[in-house]
Formats: sequence, structure tokens, C-alpha cells
Amino acid sequence: MTTRQILNVFEQYQKARTAFVQAVADLSTRPQNIETLQNAGVMSLLRPLLLDIVPSVQQTAALALGRLANYSDDLAEAVVKGDILPQLVYSLAEQNRFYKKAAAFVLRAVAKHSPPLAKAVVDSGALEALAICLEEFDPGVKEAAAWALGYIARHNGELAQSVVDSGAVPLLVLCIQEPELSLKRIAASALSDISKHSPELAQTVVDSGAIAHLANLTLNPDAKLKRQVFSALSQISKHSVELAEMVVEAEIFPNILTCLKDSDEYVKKNCATLIREIAKHTPELAQLIVNAGGVAAVIDYVGDSAGNVRLPGIMMLGYVAAHSENLAMAVIVSKGVVQLAIALQEEQEDHIQAAAAWALGQAGRHTPEHAKAVAQANVLPTLLQCYLRAGSSEDLQTKAKKALKNILQKCVHLPALEPLLHDAPPNILKHVVAQFSKVLPHDAKARRLFVTSGGLKKVQEIKAEPGSALMEYINIINGCYPEEIVRYYSPGYSERLLERIDNHMPIMTN
Repeated sequence: MTTRQILNVFEQYQKARTAFVQAVADLSTRPQNIETLQNAGVMSLLRPLLLDIVPSVQQTAALALGRLANYSDDLAEAVVKGDILPQLVYSLAEQNRFYKKAAAFVLRAVAKHSPPLAKAVVDSGALEALAICLEEFDPGVKEAAAWALGYIARHNGELAQSVVDSGAVPLLVLCIQEPELSLKRIAASALSDISKHSPELAQTVVDSGAIAHLANLTLNPDAKLKRQVFSALSQISKHSVELAEMVVEAEIFPNILTCLKDSDEYVKKNCATLIREIAKHTPELAQLIVNAGGVAAVIDYVGDSAGNVRLPGIMMLGYVAAHSENLAMAVIVSKGVVQLAIALQEEQEDHIQAAAAWALGQAGRHTPEHAKAVAQANVLPTLLQCYLRAGSSEDLQTKAKKALKNILQKCVHLPALEPLLHDAPPNILKHVVAQFSKVLPHDAKARRLFVTSGGLKKVQEIKAEPGSALMEYINIINGCYPEEIVRYYSPGYSERLLERIDNHMPIMTN
């Protein structure tokens, strides 16, 4: 055989390997092919090709493995059991940029499924290799590495701590300063995934100088980047007053309020979430948001959105109102109660209704003036309906009941209370009757109105336990009226009158 013929055999073999990995990589993009590929033993065939002498075969084999591992945790498990991870980690340090991107993709595809799989990636020594990739010149390699690190960190605090220990955080902060948008997005997402678990992890991100750079990106025109930036700042702010104050000190207000009107739903939601996470901590931080025009902006946001997008805005208003009388009044004056009442009526999902009920309870619980403002928005019947509805979740029933009690215990605006006399169950009725017993002894006009509206008649129909608080309140109300009036409106009074007519002997005159 000539040299040419011998070399031809090797060429044919190389072409076959190239065609094989290319075909597998293409087939693995379609879910319907995955099971057949798995049954044909594709994993064990791809593994040796990761060490092929031809770079394009190596890269395509890694890409195919990544697509397979990405599809299900069973296939990701097969990558781990096939002892493929150490090979990938070794190659991350040795190979060219194309292979590094493909190898990082496989690591990410394995790590994304579950904490044990992410732990397997960590145990293979991948973190240090991925951290080194963040220093590569090629932005695509940095991006692939940042993505894999984020997927590892998102599962739990322990894995996020491993990412921190690899020295990746300062490098991720450098990545958000790079010009490439996609790299900025993924680095910001990874910082968010690290920060979310604990104050200590968030502090590590802050100590690397992340806040200032993230704050600068809040007005970037790219929506996908802003989503991640607001998410990262929210995850930092949520843990403590100190961290929230550091985010505020980066001068994000009032500029970020414009993002509540962004065309992208997720930008709006994540921006509202950030404002909520800051507002919840202290009255001072809530006041700062009020002063920046934040409450009015969030109220508009609640009015313009629906569903889960609306939720952080609803909760933010509740947190602000909970802090103090003045802050609750700021929510009321800005027409916040009206929007919360609309949300309570419009929303179909129990957890959103529960949040609206809770927020209304916080706004109305401070003084009679606050309670009146809430009651006049006609929320009491809706809250009662949420509490009594058979299909309501336990959380919604609890929050609606608590809100009703909070508002009722301060409310002396009787026209708003009267409908509840007819519909409320005994445990709520007690609070309604208590408020009438406080007001009626001191207000002649209210006493008269209470009779003409049918309120006194209704009170007489209530069956209260002798000696109970409810009985005591009814006695106080009855004490406000002449005895014959009370008797007149008592159940069975007309029958007793008729009985007297039956028993009455006419006086005969000659």
C-alpha cells in the first residue's frame, strides 16, 4: 500500500468522526431524538471524542454532550457517572477558546438541574477553572464561564459560597464593566444568584464594588440587562437595613422610578421589587422613597399592571403604610387605597388578593381617619367576601380576617360598617357592633340614622351569648334608645301586639 492510501484510511476515519459528532450535535437539538440517542449508548461514544486529536471533533462532541445534559437530569447524571467532568475541567485550562466555551456549556447544563449535580461539578474542580476563564480575553469564554458559575450558585448558600471561595466575584464585577451586553447580563445574573442566599454572601458582592457599577446600569436602554441589574440590587437590598442603605446611597432614586413605566414587564416587576425590598426595612428608608415620588409612581404602576407583575407594587404600598401613621397617610392621599381596592376586586389569584388585603389592613389600622379612608373605598364588603368564600386559600382567609379586624377596630364611619351587620359571621360581627357601641352614645344624628336604616332592628336579631362581649355591646346600643323603641324593633314584637289584640276585650258602651 502506498503512503497516500494509508493516509486515506485515517482521513476517512477523521471524516467519519467529524460527521458523527456533527450529526449527534444536530440530533440532540430535538427533544424527540433524545431517548433514541441515549438507548444507542451515545454518552460512551462521545466521551473518548472529547480527547480527540482534531479540535473541531472535541468541540462538537462537547457541544453535543452539553445539549444532551441540558435536556434532563437523567442525562446530566449520566455525564457525571461517565466520569466526563474531570476531562472537561482539564481541557478548560488547556484547550482553545472554542472548546472552553463548549466545556463551560456542558458544566452549566449539568449544574442547572439540582444541587447534587451542581455539587458534582464543584467536586470535579470546575470552579477554579471557570474562574480562570473569567480572565480570558475572549468575551464568549467569559460569558460561558459566568453562566456556569451562576447556575451553580443559584441552588443554595453552600454552593454559592463555593463560587465565592473560587475568587469569582471580583471577576464577575469586572465582567459587568465590559462593553459586551450579553456578558454584562450574565455577570449581573450570576451576582444576583450569589447575593440572594444570605447577608454574608450579599456583603461579599458589595465588598467587591458591585453596587456602584450595577447602579450605573439601571438606565441602560437594554431591557434584558436591566432585568438582571434590578434583580441583583433587589437580592442585595433584601437582607438588611445596612445593605439597603448602601444601594440607596448609590443614588438610584429618583432615576429608577422611570423604569416602573418600562415597556418590558420583567424590568417593571424587578424595579418594583427593588423598591419594595428597600421600603420594607425602616420608616426612614420608606420616607426617602416617598420624598423621591416613589409612592405615587408605585401606585400608578399598580394601576397599570395585573397579575404577578402587580404583586411587588401592592406589597411595597403595604410595607410603607405599615411603618407609621404619616407614611400610611401618604399612601392614602396619593390614592393608593383606591388602587389596592381595585386590585383586591380584579385579581383572580388568592395570593395576590391576600397581599392586597394585607396592604389595605396596614393602611387602615392606625387611626379612625385612616380607617375611614379605607372603608370609604368600599373594601370592607370585599374583604368579608374573601374571608367567607368557600374556595379561598387559608392565607387569603387569614389576611382578609386580620385586615377586617385592623380596620374595624379603628373605624367610626358608621355608613361603611352597616352592610357588615347583615353579612358578617359572629367573630367579625363582634367588632362591627363594638364600633357602633362606641359611637352611638355620643351622636344623636347617628342614633336616628341607625334606626331608619334598619340597623337597630338587625342588632335585635343577633343571638348573643349572655355575658359575652357581643351581648355587652348590644346592651350599650339598646341603652341609647327608649325602651319602647327597642321593643318595637325586637323580633316577634308584631306577633305580641297581635296577641294582645286577640286577648283584648272591647269596652262596651250602652
